[in-house]
Amino acid sequence: MRTRKLAISALLAAVALTIFVLEAQIPLPLPIPGAKPGLSNIVTIFALFILGPKYALAIVVLRIVLGNIFAGQMMALFFSLAGGLLSFCAMALVARFLPPKQVWVAGVIGGIAHNIGQMAVALALTQTAQLLLYAPLLLLCGIIAGIFTGLCAQLLLLRRRKL
Repeated sequence: MRTRKLAISALLAAVALTIFVLEAQIPLPLPIPGAKPGLSNIVTIFALFILGPKYALAIVVLRIVLGNIFAGQMMALFFSLAGGLLSFCAMALVARFLPPKQVWVAGVIGGIAHNIGQMAVALALTQTAQLLLYAPLLLLCGIIAGIFTGLCAQLLLLRRRKL
């Protein structure tokens, strides 16, 4: 069973990394710095529910570190790590209580937590409290992206037997 989980984790990490790097190369039409759909989070949520937190955390860390190296965004690494790890912790906490038809909630919680983590790094680096004025817009983007990624992961989970 452990070998099977490891193989699935490697496959999911490769998928998440590919999505992460592709998404970093596509400019968004939104004039909101730092806002992106976070499509690789679909893989994280899926892994969290089928493999458990230990394997999902490994996927998140690999995706963030390797993704930022491959995309050439080393400064974004700090923002991605803070957001990704806080998001993962929040999703892992709520995942324990969610039935299969409410997995999308983990995506919303993760989107909000990700943006809080990014905002914390930005505040720490810049020492500029005015950045908090940007927080409501960033959180709204996180909620919308979280709904989408959460619903996609939920659909995958509900149909995984057919996959």
